[in-house]
Amino acid sequence: MTGLAMSAPGTTDDALIRAAAGGDRHAMTVLFERHRTKVFRFLVRFVRNRTSAEDLTADVFLDVWRNAGRFEGRCSVTTWMLAIARFKALSALRARPECGIEKASIADLTDGSEDPEAALASKRRAKLLHACLERLSFDHREVIDLVYYHEKTIDEVAKITGIPLNTVKTRMFYARKRLAMELNRAGLQRELL
Repeated sequence: MTGLAMSAPGTTDDALIRAAAGGDRHAMTVLFERHRTKVFRFLVRFVRNRTSAEDLTADVFLDVWRNAGRFEGRCSVTTWMLAIARFKALSALRARPECGIEKASIADLTDGSEDPEAALASKRRAKLLHACLERLSFDHREVIDLVYYHEKTIDEVAKITGIPLNTVKTRMFYARKRLAMELNRAGLQRELL
């Protein structure tokens, strides 16, 4: 596949990663453009620092470029990238013990097309949701983030985190239970879950 064909919106991530493995820089650029925001948001929730998350995002895509030939296709390309991102974030956190979700990250997800009153209500809900998420343990925040913000399945979360499937299910169960309790305390509706 030529670089020009790689820019087609319908080109799959698998085709792009194979092309990148063959040295196609354009395919890697398309992968970067397609996934950089998702990877960045995932990282910023881990490291709670936008500058660090930007640096880590660059590191993730450098690793993707260097290791594209090792991608085995046992999971989606996105899942593979998030697993790399998770490893990099955990390594960065070991050097810096504080971890959690950056306050601005949830507020950034509000819909800009709302009227001012609805936007204010959304911002208030986002702040309350952030406060509730901060009360969860790191392990619980991690699975909530992957499932709800990155739309990963439980199987994909297990692959990204490297923990057993049943452990992910258990963490998800308790994370949702605790988050529902925190949301009820904050006066937010349980339907958010």
